[in-house]
Amino acid sequence: QVQLVESGGGSVQAGGSLRLSCAVSGGTYLRRCVAWFRQDPGNEREGVATIYTRGGSTLYADSVKGRFASSQDMAKNTVYLQMNSLEPEDTAMYYCAAREFGVPCSTLARGDYTYWGQGTQVTVSS
Repeated sequence: QVQLVESGGGSVQAGGSLRLSCAVSGGTYLRRCVAWFRQDPGNEREGVATIYTRGGSTLYADSVKGRFASSQDMAKNTVYLQMNSLEPEDTAMYYCAAREFGVPCSTLARGDYTYWGQGTQVTVSS
């Protein structure tokens, strides 16, 4: 069973930066698709970025492309989401999610992810 624990959320002013972390445990880290989703009240959970732990290839939603970057530290089995040029519209609960071992990483659809963390809140003020 894969466990995901997010950290790094907080409050920041517009234009600022935050880095979220997702510690992955309980399963094989390599060849795992890990993604970041976000959800604010009244809206659907939105996929924003993925990273495939073997090779580090990434995928981004258009809404964050050029501002957010996903990376990893394989020694720590941890995935990061660096968020720059934050906007009030980025305010949400951010979740880390993972797919089953060996499954490709070409999707930001919520239903394609099996394992979920508890989330970390990001608040951006104007």
